[in-house]
Amino acid sequence: MNIILLGAPGAGKGTQAEVISDRLGIPTISTGNIIREALKTGTEMGLKAKSYMEAGQLVPDEVVIGIIKERLAKDDCQNGFILDGFPRTIPQAEALDKMGIAIDKVIDIEVTDEAIVKRMSGRRVCEKCGASYHMEYKLPQKDGVCDKCAGTLVQRKDDHPDTVKARLEVYHKETEPLKDYYEKQNKLSVVEGQDTVEHTTALILETVEA
Repeated sequence: MNIILLGAPGAGKGTQAEVISDRLGIPTISTGNIIREALKTGTEMGLKAKSYMEAGQLVPDEVVIGIIKERLAKDDCQNGFILDGFPRTIPQAEALDKMGIAIDKVIDIEVTDEAIVKRMSGRRVCEKCGASYHMEYKLPQKDGVCDKCAGTLVQRKDDHPDTVKARLEVYHKETEPLKDYYEKQNKLSVVEGQDTVEHTTALILETVEA
């Protein structure tokens, strides 16, 4: 089964992708991860991406799509895959269709902006070991100190409320139109994000296996 996961930044796509991957035995393909892999292995598309990144420019669609195409041609994708972080825009979705890659299901995880800002802005990360905490859902034993290594807990710039809101604006403008795009193809399933990861996961697995 070929699946696309949609959802705003902070909607929990990465966690859900891992669960689906384990359940169905198919790989999760995250754009960021495969670009890093292409850079490391020095593929033709990876080298093209590197030239843009070294110049401080965004990697253009044609290169990202080329890297995706290379990855989907690998043996572990023959029984299916989960795309997380791609496509981000209508042109990318159209390019995926032109590649002849059939998508079976598009799952959109719906979480309100307010909940995402609260979820992400409450996150704190250890400077030393990278352990993650939350000021409401997962408090450290000692305020501002990591339970594992006694390192200092900090708020990453990406988790600052203003940054989160800016990312959400981009998502609504560029990525949210994909819901209409796939709904017209009768491939879209909407899952409402629940208070717990487990409840959201249960709904997503029901959708996948329906």
